[in-house]
Amino acid sequence: MAGLRPLYGSGNFHLIPVSFAPRWLSASSGLGFMEPMYFAGKPLFSSHYFHKDRPRHVMTVATRITSVKAEPLNEDLLGVSSTDKVVSGDEIRQRFLRFYASKGHKIIPSSSLVPDDPTVLLTIAGMLQFKPVFLGKEPRPVPCATTAQRCIRTNDIENVGRTARHHTFFEMLGNFSFGDYFKKEAIVWAWELTTKEFGLPSERLWVSIFEDDDEAFNIWYTEVGVPKERIKRMGEDDNFWTSGVTGPCGPCSEIYYDFHPDKGYVDADFGDGSRFIELYNLVFMQYNKKDDGSLELLKQKNIDTGMGLERMAQVLQKVPNNYETDLIFPIIEKASNLAMISYANADDVTKANFKIIGDHMRAVVYLISDGVVPSNVGRGYVVRRLIRRVVRTGKLLGIKGDVEGNIEGAFLPLLARTVIELSTNIDPDVKARMPRILEELKREEIRFLQTLERGEKLLDQFLENALSSGGTNGDGPLLSGKDVFLLYDTYGFPVEITAEVAEERGVNIDLEGFELEMENQRRQSQAAHNVVKLTVANETELSESIPDTEFLGYSTLFASAVVEGLLVNGNPVAQVSEGFDVEIVLNRTPFYAESGGQIGDNGFLYCSRDEVARRKTVVEIKDVQKSLGGIFVHKGTIKEGTVEIGSVVDAAVDANLRQRARVHHTATHLLQAALKNVIGSETSQAGSLVAFDRLRFDFNFHRPLLEHEVLEIESLINNWIGDATDLQTMVMPLAEAKRAGAIAMFGEKYGEQVRVVKVPGVSMELCGGTHVTNTSEIRGFKIISEQGIASGIRRIEAVAGEAFIQYVHERDTHLRNLCSMLKVRAEDVATRVDNILDELRISRNEVLILRNKMAIMKASTVKDNAINVGTSNIRFIVESMDDIDSDSLKSAAEYLIDSLQDPAAVVLGSCPGEGKVSLVAAFSPGVIGMGLQAGKFIGSIAKICGGGGGGRPNFAQAGGKKPENLLDALQKARSDLITAFTDTK
Repeated sequence: MAGLRPLYGSGNFHLIPVSFAPRWLSASSGLGFMEPMYFAGKPLFSSHYFHKDRPRHVMTVATRITSVKAEPLNEDLLGVSSTDKVVSGDEIRQRFLRFYASKGHKIIPSSSLVPDDPTVLLTIAGMLQFKPVFLGKEPRPVPCATTAQRCIRTNDIENVGRTARHHTFFEMLGNFSFGDYFKKEAIVWAWELTTKEFGLPSERLWVSIFEDDDEAFNIWYTEVGVPKERIKRMGEDDNFWTSGVTGPCGPCSEIYYDFHPDKGYVDADFGDGSRFIELYNLVFMQYNKKDDGSLELLKQKNIDTGMGLERMAQVLQKVPNNYETDLIFPIIEKASNLAMISYANADDVTKANFKIIGDHMRAVVYLISDGVVPSNVGRGYVVRRLIRRVVRTGKLLGIKGDVEGNIEGAFLPLLARTVIELSTNIDPDVKARMPRILEELKREEIRFLQTLERGEKLLDQFLENALSSGGTNGDGPLLSGKDVFLLYDTYGFPVEITAEVAEERGVNIDLEGFELEMENQRRQSQAAHNVVKLTVANETELSESIPDTEFLGYSTLFASAVVEGLLVNGNPVAQVSEGFDVEIVLNRTPFYAESGGQIGDNGFLYCSRDEVARRKTVVEIKDVQKSLGGIFVHKGTIKEGTVEIGSVVDAAVDANLRQRARVHHTATHLLQAALKNVIGSETSQAGSLVAFDRLRFDFNFHRPLLEHEVLEIESLINNWIGDATDLQTMVMPLAEAKRAGAIAMFGEKYGEQVRVVKVPGVSMELCGGTHVTNTSEIRGFKIISEQGIASGIRRIEAVAGEAFIQYVHERDTHLRNLCSMLKVRAEDVATRVDNILDELRISRNEVLILRNKMAIMKASTVKDNAINVGTSNIRFIVESMDDIDSDSLKSAAEYLIDSLQDPAAVVLGSCPGEGKVSLVAAFSPGVIGMGLQAGKFIGSIAKICGGGGGGRPNFAQAGGKKPENLLDALQKARSDLITAFTDTK
């Protein structure tokens, strides 16, 4: 086979020892098998070869090599030794987790890409799920943990595909200590992991430390044995981590891999991406930064580390960039097959486009899997932006339709299948959500393609105009913010895509103008969303002195408790008197605190302070919230007396309101089960509200529910209610609950032990809310509205129980009143209303006809007022028609222009209401032939009346809001027509 040579050969393809062949590529993926070659009676090479530009992309060959020159292997060509074994990305992840598990760390699953944190849009760091622990708001779940966290960052999206290691979606491997071990262990284990577990040559590893961190230097140098020459002290900007202006902070230390150790130690620059890659970042969270900028030691020192999985895979798999690892390259290969372009032979620009597709497809698949759907706001905007970037990039590469003959089809689902195949060890739930992911991608791609072509033509026109103008301020061609906004708002072009296309043509865009046009629409994608902020506030002090609240509300609505804490305006106090709003912390409570969509209980706290004087304290509780992990904060107003820390109170929940909440919460579970039965199991919850007066349920679905679907859902639920089924609640390990098929509630975080609420034969969900004991308590269920709230998100509002009875009673009252007013039976109301509407439509049409007749009659009286101008005998009429409406004015103008011989012109005006002006112009073909157009003419006249308008050359309408100027406007019309017609003599 031409081009095939041993490792020392100079052709494009090189033979590779069998031990070097990556396990992630199938040996049967090519044309066939090549017979093994032997030297000295032993197999020398496998049946694989590799391309010099793709040293790990192995294929098979059906060609036999009959001889080979026996020369030593040139192992430097590969950068591997004969004992090296290519490690898959999945194996790197598992080995990292197992390593730290052997050091006593608890392996904790990755949290969702949708964080339970209002300060960020998406999960942007491995430590984000532990932020409440670092802040002291939640107790540490374990002394130390290790994770493989899925992350999304889009603040440097323009670098994706252009550099070797920028991504929007990536996995961050991390180990964390919550006051357990600290700097020494973190450093020693990090070195052991990289050099022993992963086998990286120690001579290729460099270390950075904070310039003043002598402790870290001594550990690296004395205990680990890293030479001084390979330990670099860095400044605060590079090696001191802060969470914000105030809050936890501390020095960092990083491990770098050196691709070119031959360059020596002098002038080594970690910023040289061609030589160094940062593999591991260790944050030593040991200080709290105060308001004045000073640092104080934290009582609990923590460790937060991060190792980019894709970066380690690049090094261990010996590929030139992260994209060509087994984590991403299968997606790129699929895209190259769809485009019918060889990635290996492609130029740098084409390769960059393939990398963009590989990266972005991972991001959108995992985002949609975690419940994010495309829209123009928030997280949905991030997904839409990435999807549309992939679609446009695929179009640039020549991918057409679904590549199966349907040009209007979608190719994203084909790529998504590859992403999903790779997801097993990242997030096993992705495969279960595949139908919804593929459908969402297909729908969004087709929606974008419908406007893409028109938008591209318009963008091209805008760019041509900008280039031809050349810029008026000396800064070169500029695309206006108004044009950028039009492309975004009307044609769905994310501003970033517009900027990319404009940059390709050498045109800048007016981002400030775009921001003004957008107002608040695009604020969610600012860089501030890519920073995890930690602050240490008063509540941290509170958590140190107050234990978690014991919740008794599953079994009782009344309990005695001790006041553990009081806050007024967020500040701790010892005593609060009558009339003040207060936040009260009890040692135990029957009050449910808002969570899982269910609002907090209402009720009262009572305290008998002096039995003799019969003085009592009464606190009305209007809300209960969770704070600092497990502390319940009762928010209310002191109606009578005084409450102080240490007081014993009787806590009483409003039983009626609790029952309403229980009913609506169980009904919500039944609703989700019914939706899955009626519209498909792939639908999932996207939000909920369980209130006293109603329930609200948001779910992923691409269209409105049909009337028969709503009726079927209601029927299912009411039948389940009628079955009078006892609910079952149990506590079990999270893994066991998931295996049993329990559904997780949206936005909830779960510990190792979870509460499961089961309606046998209907639903089983992880839920900490309160529920009825039997479905018959719900009494009835009714959907009161169903609507779209965002692209791909529907919302149902419904009532159940007492709220259902109240709803039915109110509707019955309204119906009775209608029956009385219309003097018909209830079943005849709809027919009677239809008849009334028909009568009203007929009456309105008759009125319209009469108005038109009156307008034409009035027009006939002014027909003789036509003015002749010039030798061409041009006739025109300009008249005020008093207060006739715009439609009648139009009829009058049409009548007059038909009555006058060509050439002729008619301009009429009226004041149909207060502050309103109507204008109309009609020009005959002869007048149009003279160069006059009704649309342009009427627009200038309307400006006098504070309005505007336009239309066709022969007929146009306009409006205004200054009736007092109508006569002046009509006088200008006469003058302009006389001037125009006189000039044509």
